[in-house]
Amino acid sequence: MEAARCFVVLCVAVAAALASLGGGAVEAAAAQEMRRGFSAAHDRSYSQFEQVLCDPTGVFALGFLRVNSTMLDLAVVHLPSSFPLWRAIPDRPAQWSAPASLSFDGDLVLTDPAANKVLWSAGAAAGAGGDRVVLLNTSNLQIQSGGGGGGSLPGIVWQSFDASSETIVQGQNLTSAAALYTSDRRFSMRMGTSYFGLYIEPPASSSGGGGVAAAMYWKHTALQAKAAIVDGGGPTYARVEPDGYLAMYQKEGPPADIISFDTFNHGVRALRRMTLEADGNLRAYYWDSTGSRWVLDYTAITDPCGLPTTCGAYAVCVPPSGRCACLANATDGSGCAAASVGGGGGGLCGRTGGEVGGLYWEVRRQRVEPANKEFLPFEHSPSAADCEARCARNCSCWGAVYSNGTGYCYLMDYPAQMMVAADERKVGYFKVRSLEEAAAASGGRAAGVKAALLAVGVTVLVAAAAFGAYRVWKRRCRTAVDARRQVVADDEGLSPGPYKNLGSFSSVELSSSFRR
Repeated sequence: MEAARCFVVLCVAVAAALASLGGGAVEAAAAQEMRRGFSAAHDRSYSQFEQVLCDPTGVFALGFLRVNSTMLDLAVVHLPSSFPLWRAIPDRPAQWSAPASLSFDGDLVLTDPAANKVLWSAGAAAGAGGDRVVLLNTSNLQIQSGGGGGGSLPGIVWQSFDASSETIVQGQNLTSAAALYTSDRRFSMRMGTSYFGLYIEPPASSSGGGGVAAAMYWKHTALQAKAAIVDGGGPTYARVEPDGYLAMYQKEGPPADIISFDTFNHGVRALRRMTLEADGNLRAYYWDSTGSRWVLDYTAITDPCGLPTTCGAYAVCVPPSGRCACLANATDGSGCAAASVGGGGGGLCGRTGGEVGGLYWEVRRQRVEPANKEFLPFEHSPSAADCEARCARNCSCWGAVYSNGTGYCYLMDYPAQMMVAADERKVGYFKVRSLEEAAAASGGRAAGVKAALLAVGVTVLVAAAAFGAYRVWKRRCRTAVDARRQVVADDEGLSPGPYKNLGSFSSVELSSSFRR
């Protein structure tokens, strides 16, 4: 697997890591350095992780990682825990059974030779490229150039510390030029000038097309007690520090702000990481080598109603229990929304629901407000009716909540979610895509479904003719009634019944017309 010019070392943690990953082939050695001309073919006999490159300590390894049982990714893994600290996350990932190959000839490239396509590349080939690839004992994967002679330091062409996935480790800077994303890209953590925030990301099909915007649901602003953030003084960045805190800097020296972990200044010296997890929460951990486990050290959001995944789209979260209810009828159970959330990125201009071809249904609800209202734009409005009208005539507005106490009209440019129970002074107005429009927005996939349904329909009609026109008529009536009940069983346009967690609007769209 190693090229002729590669140095080879034994990774002392390999056997234990592979055993914890569920067995498979046992690899005795991996390259410590890749030189130009390096190539490694993916061995599909491995069950979970196949090492290609090790750091000098044998604690970290770069290799082929099995994801979601069937998919292949390139990752830097913490071997004692089998946890991926960095992942390439290709836009079009290959199957684990695919004959993938990792090569280096100035740029690090993951390819599928059978399909003759590039799955992922570091992008180092845009310049002169690098001379070698190394994995440092910090878990930082680097493409380096020059150096190695006369004591000169190598140049860094590319490094994984500048291309984060879900996790940053201690000593790694997260700048405004980068972001943390969950693997499904539903949520992100991004730096601002004097803050960092957590966001619900729009689906890829909506970005750039209008219709759905990223929504902030948590924010931490720098207190600037020990150092001020100066306009024009350079970008800010965050870093997990060994003493147990996340610090925000504009330049090296005293931090502009810190977020203390549970073990802050407790003398715990261990590998630390901060991960944006699948539920949208930001958590920090340290590695307990004695107990061989990651210990939770910090949680950003402790209120369940502050998480977008607790109740999902078109639902209301009741604090402090986190109990969920449907936005339309406030009952627990399945069926909060009959239509898929979101659209094809074309906005919400057109007729309301109630007739075939309507773009959306209108839902009104009292005693609700957005959990993230402090991050939403608002306008002063004289009444709830005026607030509703402002949203109704706005093609990019998905909902509005009016407060009779303050006169604030909060406007939402994303489908309704993260709604919480409030007092009687709050009144909400929301738009829900109709089934007809959702089907039309699904593009080619919906067209294929329609074609299949048409073929089935023709067959049914032919067969039904033998049983007489009366039974055909009855069947059509019954089908029409059932279809209407799915979307308008009550006057608010949503199906009745118990609450069902549909996930955030991104996940709902991805499961219907926005699957990537």
